[in-house]
Amino acid sequence: MRRADRVRSPCVSVCALDENDVCIGCHRTGDEILRWTQMTDEERRSVLKQVAIREQKVAL
Repeated sequence: MRRADRVRSPCVSVCALDENDVCIGCHRTGDEILRWTQMTDEERRSVLKQVAIREQKVAL
């Protein structure tokens, strides 16, 4: 698989973890951020689904 075809990081260069260990910029947990480069694209897509849920909760 070409590098350009891989699931890209949701990082927005606003890196700070809140009291729940979730980044206020990309909404990934600290563990998800650390493991991102070792994850398969399937795992990354799963994380992005969780990110979308977390992002919606913050918007409420």
